[in-house]
Amino acid sequence: MIVGTAGHIDHGKTSLVKVLTGIDADRLAEEKIRGITIDLGYAYQPLPDGGVLGFVDVPGHEKFIHNMLAGATGIDYVLLAVAADDGPMPQTLEHLAILDLLGLTEGVVALTKIDRVDAARRAAAIDDVERLLAATSCCAGYTLVPVSTVTGEGVADLQAQLCAAAASLTPKRRIDGHFRLAIDRSFTLAGIGTIVTGTVFAGQVAVGDRLTISPLGIEVRVRSLHAQNRAAELGGPGQRCALNLVAAQLERRAITRGQWLLGTPLHAPSQRLDGRMKLLPGETRPIRHWTPVHVHLAASHVNGRLALLEGERLKPGASALVQLVLDEPIGALHGDRFIVRDQSAQRTLGGGIVLDAFPPLRGRRKPPRLALLRALDVASPTDALSRLLELQTNGVDVDWFRQLHNLSDAVLAQMMSALPLRAFKPAGGAKAGPALAFSTAHWLRCAGQIQAWLATYHVRDPDSPGARLDQLRAALSDKPAIAVVSAILDQLIESGAVARTGSRFHLAGHEVRLSAAEQALWEHAQPSLIAAGLTPPRVAELAQRLSAKEELLRQLFIKLARMGLLHPVRREVFFLPQTVTRLAAQTEQLAQRHPEGIVTVGPFRTQTGLNRNLGIPVLEYFDRVGFTWRCKDGRRLRRSSAAVFGDSEV
Repeated sequence: MIVGTAGHIDHGKTSLVKVLTGIDADRLAEEKIRGITIDLGYAYQPLPDGGVLGFVDVPGHEKFIHNMLAGATGIDYVLLAVAADDGPMPQTLEHLAILDLLGLTEGVVALTKIDRVDAARRAAAIDDVERLLAATSCCAGYTLVPVSTVTGEGVADLQAQLCAAAASLTPKRRIDGHFRLAIDRSFTLAGIGTIVTGTVFAGQVAVGDRLTISPLGIEVRVRSLHAQNRAAELGGPGQRCALNLVAAQLERRAITRGQWLLGTPLHAPSQRLDGRMKLLPGETRPIRHWTPVHVHLAASHVNGRLALLEGERLKPGASALVQLVLDEPIGALHGDRFIVRDQSAQRTLGGGIVLDAFPPLRGRRKPPRLALLRALDVASPTDALSRLLELQTNGVDVDWFRQLHNLSDAVLAQMMSALPLRAFKPAGGAKAGPALAFSTAHWLRCAGQIQAWLATYHVRDPDSPGARLDQLRAALSDKPAIAVVSAILDQLIESGAVARTGSRFHLAGHEVRLSAAEQALWEHAQPSLIAAGLTPPRVAELAQRLSAKEELLRQLFIKLARMGLLHPVRREVFFLPQTVTRLAAQTEQLAQRHPEGIVTVGPFRTQTGLNRNLGIPVLEYFDRVGFTWRCKDGRRLRRSSAAVFGDSEV
């Protein structure tokens, strides 16, 4: 368990830590000279059961609140010092407000310096503290212990309270996720190298592990570690760890307080954080949208702007969804607590909890976005995923959700197996998009709508072999992404309810047949198209060659195109399916070879062998059917060739 001190300057925090542990946490020369705590101090106390209490001693002076915040956000248990002779003072109130905003519900109040006051003053101070605690939402349950570091009165009681808390404290940090340590100190030891220290927020670390310093993006290896001031092979949540790091050209000066030491998959720094924030009730006026602020999260401290997502003002005592727009990137995940101070860093304005550490660039105030944030506003990842599944008709990005909540693959799989959902990965590999999860009810509703629409479509247009993918998407009430519709169709095809002919989808059993005359004309024309390959003749030219009636041939080709047996690439010019699928596959190869996935006309014509008159029309046809889309420098793939045109053998 990690215990953090809090309280006004000169109320005896450091003296308490010293009498409890025997260690003077004031380590700086200036602290010794001035007799005050300036930066974070650390001490450790062995417990009878073999465990170790870690103490983080924070400054009480108002000028060093930023240092206090760097230590307060990583603690499990609060040791709030209030001097009996002074009673609650300004920094007592501010520290208590910060503890409340950080949701620190477990703690003890040490009423210090009781040797200096009489019984009446002691009783009055106790009454003042209890009324102050009762006014908070998180700290009202703190135990109060009168104590004197001079006479020793109450020290044993305080020690017993801390030991009992360590034995009964429910772990708040998970061991199953990737490793997260908030760096609050970095230094070099001669003959050893770079050391970083901090509080473990999640996961475990072992000697030999490879981690990433974020947001720097530097990969390091753990040469050795200490957990709770003891040499160890393993460190985990609820511990302070010191790690000896090695890496090529690692400079200690590049590592600073506020950075993270992470399992590499968690390295994703962001300059925008969406969350819910409460403005302290003691503020005299509302805070406005786009107010410049100081933001403290874990050990980091950055400047930024407060964007209100609900209205233009936030009233004192109220809470609202907000976006923190930061001047520089930091690391954060769902559930991380943050504190916001005013532009001059003179007072604490409020604080809150991160809901989404990876918000989109646009649309932060749109109703669907706000609904998503409200769905995330729960502590349980399972509850959040369940709410998102009902909300996100286009599916929940599984990789985003895993990273946001720092879930291991095993925990995520267990969570998903317990919920009514369908998960799939769009065809086309990593470039096709993330794995998506859908509520089973929504998935089945879309599948039912597709089948009902196809049944009506076949009655209305019996000569059509089926509908295109984009037609089916347009028919669905929720208008899901094309990749989603494609996945649902794949499942329907696998179940035998739907079949595919070329690029057309139809109910199983539906079939369009050519008349005897049409079949004879098609058998007469098909060899000429096969022989023509990449240069098929126009309808009029082919009709003349075959001594066929031009209009009959044109109507036949139009019907064959609807059946998926021809592709109308250009006016009066039709390609065979095997030719189009071969051209599409070559287009995919070009995009994969290009560093930015772009296909341009010149290389396309060279790769395919198409002549000048047909190169651009083929690409334009690919645009029309949703295989590619036109961009500034050429074309990019929208979907895989198999998803649009089916197998090359068709």
